[in-house]
Amino acid sequence: MAESVGEGETEMICKSKATKSWIPNIIKKRVCNTFVEDSVSDGKMCQCGKPKVEHPPQAIGDFFSAAIVNYWDSVRHSSELPTDAFGELQFAGASKRHSYFLRLSWGTNPSTIYNLMTAQWSLPSPNLVVSVVGGESQASVKNWVREVIRKGLVKSSQRAGAWIITEGFREGAGKCVGEAVRDHATAASSGSFNKVVAVGIASWGLVYNKEQLINPEGSYPAKYDIRNSPKDSCCLDNNYQAFLLVDDGSVGRRGGEINFRAKLEDHISHQPTGIQESGINVPVLCMLISGDTSMLKRVELSLKKSKPWLVLAGSGGLADFLSDVVENLSSSPVVQTPSEADGDLSPIVDLKEKVADRVKKYFPNEKDTDKVVELTLSIYQNKDLITVYNGTQERLNDFDTVLLKALVRASKQRVSVEDSPYIEDLRLAVTWNRVDIARSELFNGAILWKDKDLKDCMTNALINDKPQFVRLFTENGFNIRSYLTYKKLEKLYQSVPSGTLLYQLLERRLLIRHGITALSPAQESKLDSPNQPKESDPCQPVMKVTLFEVSGVLDMLLDDVCQPFYYDVLDLEHFSSRRRALKQAAKLLVGESKYREKRCVYPWASLFIWAILQRRNEMATFFWEMAGESVLCALSGCKMLREMSKLETETEGKLSLKDMAQSFENLAHDIFSFCYRSDENRAFTLLIKKSPVWGGTTCLQMGMGADTRLFFSHDGVQSLLSQIWWGDMKRSTEVWKLLLTFFCPILCYTSLISFRRQEEQDKPEEEEGKPNEELLDSNYDYGTTVYSYPDLKPIEADGQGPTTPLTPMINDKDPPFRPPRRPFIVSRWRQFWFAPVTSFLGNVLMYFLFLVLFAYVLLVDFKPQPPQGPAVSEYVLYFWVFTIVCEEIRETAFLGTRNWRQRLRNYIEDVWNKIDIVAITLFIVGLICRMYERSYEFGREVLCVDYMVFTLRLIHIFAIHKQLGPKIIIVGKMMKDVFFFLFFLGVWLIAYGVANQALIYSYDSNPDRIFRRVFYRPYLHIFGQIPVEEIDSGKNWDLECTNNMTMIDSGSEPCRVEYSNWVVVVLLIIYLLVTNIVLINLLIAIFSHTFSEVQANSDIYWKFQRYNLIVTYHFRPSLAPPFIIISHINLFIKRVIRRMPSIKVRHFVLELKGKAANRLTTWETIQKEDFLTARSQIKKDSDSERFKLISAKMDGIQKNVAETKDYEHRLRSLENDVNIKFLFSCFHPSENNFSLYLVIKFE
Repeated sequence: MAESVGEGETEMICKSKATKSWIPNIIKKRVCNTFVEDSVSDGKMCQCGKPKVEHPPQAIGDFFSAAIVNYWDSVRHSSELPTDAFGELQFAGASKRHSYFLRLSWGTNPSTIYNLMTAQWSLPSPNLVVSVVGGESQASVKNWVREVIRKGLVKSSQRAGAWIITEGFREGAGKCVGEAVRDHATAASSGSFNKVVAVGIASWGLVYNKEQLINPEGSYPAKYDIRNSPKDSCCLDNNYQAFLLVDDGSVGRRGGEINFRAKLEDHISHQPTGIQESGINVPVLCMLISGDTSMLKRVELSLKKSKPWLVLAGSGGLADFLSDVVENLSSSPVVQTPSEADGDLSPIVDLKEKVADRVKKYFPNEKDTDKVVELTLSIYQNKDLITVYNGTQERLNDFDTVLLKALVRASKQRVSVEDSPYIEDLRLAVTWNRVDIARSELFNGAILWKDKDLKDCMTNALINDKPQFVRLFTENGFNIRSYLTYKKLEKLYQSVPSGTLLYQLLERRLLIRHGITALSPAQESKLDSPNQPKESDPCQPVMKVTLFEVSGVLDMLLDDVCQPFYYDVLDLEHFSSRRRALKQAAKLLVGESKYREKRCVYPWASLFIWAILQRRNEMATFFWEMAGESVLCALSGCKMLREMSKLETETEGKLSLKDMAQSFENLAHDIFSFCYRSDENRAFTLLIKKSPVWGGTTCLQMGMGADTRLFFSHDGVQSLLSQIWWGDMKRSTEVWKLLLTFFCPILCYTSLISFRRQEEQDKPEEEEGKPNEELLDSNYDYGTTVYSYPDLKPIEADGQGPTTPLTPMINDKDPPFRPPRRPFIVSRWRQFWFAPVTSFLGNVLMYFLFLVLFAYVLLVDFKPQPPQGPAVSEYVLYFWVFTIVCEEIRETAFLGTRNWRQRLRNYIEDVWNKIDIVAITLFIVGLICRMYERSYEFGREVLCVDYMVFTLRLIHIFAIHKQLGPKIIIVGKMMKDVFFFLFFLGVWLIAYGVANQALIYSYDSNPDRIFRRVFYRPYLHIFGQIPVEEIDSGKNWDLECTNNMTMIDSGSEPCRVEYSNWVVVVLLIIYLLVTNIVLINLLIAIFSHTFSEVQANSDIYWKFQRYNLIVTYHFRPSLAPPFIIISHINLFIKRVIRRMPSIKVRHFVLELKGKAANRLTTWETIQKEDFLTARSQIKKDSDSERFKLISAKMDGIQKNVAETKDYEHRLRSLENDVNIKFLFSCFHPSENNFSLYLVIKFE
């Protein structure tokens, strides 16, 4: 009945989470149905172990059958009934954790039980099963065996995520396993993925107090009390997670679970491991500790099913016997004499005699010697599956190596002819994450590995986060380019664990593509937030991730820093609209697409992105080492991680992502330091080079998007920014010279200002005439100096076609571009006026004039509403503000290549742009209101407030100053502290103000007076303005007052209340004490802390913000408002009417091609290798690494000494056998001589 359990029952197991009524219908128990008299009990006991009175009447009534039966057999003399013991087990006096238990028949289908354990009981799928056999009694477990179990078996099982199967009793090896599992589980972190599961499979008839477990409806939980149990009783151990109590109908007999346990182990060995893409089934290893001859049948049964065994030699009993047979019997040669060849004697007879002698030696009291010998010979035929471990001679640190080698022996029996004979060894090593074994045994140069043999293992290592194996395969010549296709890359993204941030982001992109959610901007923004709840049909089929979803996630994380990824692969690079690209992708990705079979163009960069999104630091670092463009690659990783930290909801996850992002920023900073020290010019080129791998972005753009303040504070980056800021002028030019030339432009043609180009013109003609090979090959768009605006101008005439940012740009045959030479007058004029510093200086001067004009209008020349006003100066002010508005529109609408939504969002994110919006809005409101008589005064008030906002805008202008800039950063940080202080102050102010007003005046209905006396007056108290006459009734107050409510309502001053005036004085004292002493000093302490904390990093913050200011004035036209309207008209004609592309859009962007690009990439790679070498050397020189190296050498010496002793022992044994063989060959091959040979042999 139990054998017929089918797929319907398995489906029931998965669906019966709430009710357990299905268990008795599927799982059965066994009861004795035939009373077989036990001869020693005078007819009172059955051979099943139960008394006669406990048998049902039908079992006792069949006297004839009982009379002819001499031996009780579970198959014939027991029957199955629905089980009555299952559920959860709670141990009295132990931890609150419950264990699962089930009483089942030995004939139960093992697949049903395995599904029950994994699906219903939620036990993690094993990656390894270790079945411990023997060691039942406490005395049979030696101390070193306990250490092997604790420090060897359980620790190794924890690494692999294993199940350990024992009998589950609190005795012998089972108790040792339970305690070790408990201790390791306590020491392991809560986030550890590999947990050891201890499973007890015991005979139901042996369990002590099993009556406590019986409940036909199931026990949730069953209280199991073992506190007063006898010493030799078989009590269940509370450290086990699950118990399978196999019932064969007997009581008090061992061995009833052997057959079911073997079948369950065999079933598990055909199940896939819990590790994705491991390529192997669950390895099952049986471990023998001591034991007796009754376990030989168990060993033979497992060996016939190719299950490997690990025998602990020296543990006693059967383990010592089998280790002796396997090791010494196999080393003894079997000598065939001529008579043996004729069939008189055979090797089998010789083996039988040797085995029989060893049986007598180890089991002198054994009665059935022949049966033991036959079982031993059967076991000996499969001796290759037996591994002997001597814990007294070998180290515990090598125990997991022993386990691995034992499993390898079994796996070699199943290797196909097409595979490498070592492929199973490698799969096991990868599954167990033992790179040290793989490096020393499999990748030592003796084996020639092919890429096809390593592909599955590489996939396993990638998916299961084993970077050391990925590094090992790569170091041994694995070709990542032939391995990583776009189909394989999609498979890696499909393996993302559910519940992670990346999984949620990809899932939302899938919902968008499949049309489950409408693609409105509001809904799409909600989908981009991982905190939104998911609304999906659970019956919906699983949707596979494609590169389009990956591109959407990267587009969200990298924002508008670079162009979309993988659009060229999907043929979507021509779609600028996201909606059109979505529709095209939905059509393209139906069925099998051709792009999936193509090889990934940039495999290392793609894997780096995948590892970053998976938060795998070590693996991402390795991929960064292998990928090109190391500085930009590290900055891109930093950008993605910081954007992910904003989406993460858990604090620990946020901190982890931020720390990981900081580590990649440090890498970018350190690599660029090496590059800058090596060659400044190439380092500058590296910062502005356009990357085909990273969507056409540059290091500066990516660093700005990633908020890499440390990177921007580097001297090399600041040196480049200074060159851009000064243009072609020398950086040592004094400011007074600039001001003088600004007001007298003719001075730019004199030697007052030194230009860098002047030095180049003074060079010898032969040196000037040499062609710049790198310039010709790279097709420099910027001319000789790539950092100044004048050389950008000729790009407009350049007719280069557009290039795809994700396509390699190699074009050695492009004609070299040379900017046309201009007359000296034009060239020098442009060099001065088009420099960003000149633009900044002009804007500062004109802004001061604007503020002067604004103040003059407000103070002197603010005329009434039309028709009397406004005055001419006010009209000039209006036009001036209009030009400022035009400039803000230009920054938003005509800046960059992004769509208008991205431009507007990027504009609003800037704090100073928000201040500009407020200032302009207030000015427009004030302008409109002042034109009408009713709102004239209100309009004037708005304009006065607006003047303050415009004046505060000066702070941003002076942020470029080296001394003022860092202080502005500190002031900005302190303003945040002020808001926290105002919160505490507001609480005390409201509390005191309301109480004070109510105590002084019993009635006052004037809102203006209430507001002033509740809020304004207590605020002035802080600064010492205390009207004592008004507060203290003991002082005379010459102000007329009244208690008439009508007069008070009409506006008269109410009189003070004298009864409770003493409370007012007390409250004033407390209020002044708290505000003036406590809160003010708290604010000072906060400011001091902020200053000391920010002062150390203020220079870094200032250098980072300096980039924004330089970019702003690099884009801004040379003319300042109000004359900037001329530049705007010119810009409108070029962009709108003549359709000329923007020049300054490509600010700081250099597009290298051909040899120049290859040379720069090679140079950067060399610098990265030098950096990694230096870092590795520093790590090696550290004290911790030296200690590790010394420890490893000592372990190697100890291992070599042990191996030398083992080889010496084997040589001596071989020498003795050779001597005996030589002596025997000297005699005549007769029976007497053969007997003499045996005598000599055993002596």
